[in-house]
Formats: sequence, structure tokens, C-alpha cells
Amino acid sequence: MNTVTDVAAHIKQIWSSSAFMNLLKVEIDEIHCGGATVKMPIDFDIHTNHWLGVHGGALAALADTVMGITGASVGEVVQTLSFNINFISNLPGTGTAIVKSQVKHHGQTTMVIMAEMTDEQNNLLAAITTTMFIAGHFNEIPREW
Repeated sequence: MNTVTDVAAHIKQIWSSSAFMNLLKVEIDEIHCGGATVKMPIDFDIHTNHWLGVHGGALAALADTVMGITGASVGEVVQTLSFNINFISNLPGTGTAIVKSQVKHHGQTTMVIMAEMTDEQNNLLAAITTTMFIAGHFNEIPREW
């Protein structure tokens, strides 16, 4: 097994080819072992709903994206089994949504990841909990680094 030396850069490279991430303009800000931070600068023409706020589906997609990256940060290929998002506030069609995640449970077949979504002023937008199925492994990414 060949282990990569820069895990964060390797994961960013894997996700850089995601057409969905590129469509939503999702950016990976930071990756560490067991967690990640992603952000989505709000594009009024792409992310807003009829009420001129950011569409909940765009925010949920951002949150689900960070969960996959977080799984990869501990060497796991994960798929969403359960996804719960509690919307607390919204953005007015401008600004940046930021999601910070952390693995809370890493079992043999499932993983629980929790995250908080904020704006640039650290106002809480949403609290997210997911249960992820471990579908495979990134053999080149160690479980701890």
C-alpha cells in the first residue's frame, strides 16, 4: 500500500473533478484527520429561491459534500444513509456558507459525522448530523495522520 504524503492535497485533487461541486461552486477550505471545512460563496443566480434566500437544497448539498470529504479524511469511501439538517437561519442571497464537520463515531460499517453551518460572521445557519455507510476504503489514505 502506498500512502500519500499530503493527504489534504490528495483529497482535494479527488474532489476537484466533481461536476456537482463545480456547479454549486463549493470550495474545500481545510481538511484534517477526521474533519473538514468547506464553503460556498453564494451566487444569487444559482443558489437563491423564489423568496430571494439561499435554497435549502443548495445548503443541504454543501453539507452532504463535506460529509464525504470528512469520511475520506480517515481513509473511508462513504455513502449517506441518514441525513438530518436543522435550518436555523438563512443567507439573503449573498455572502458565504461555511460548514465545519467532525467524525463523532467511526465503526466498521458506519460513521456518524456532525457539522455546523455558519456565515462569514459565524452566525449559525444549520446543525447537521449524518450516518454514513462505509462502502470502501481509500487504501492510500491512513485512518490517522
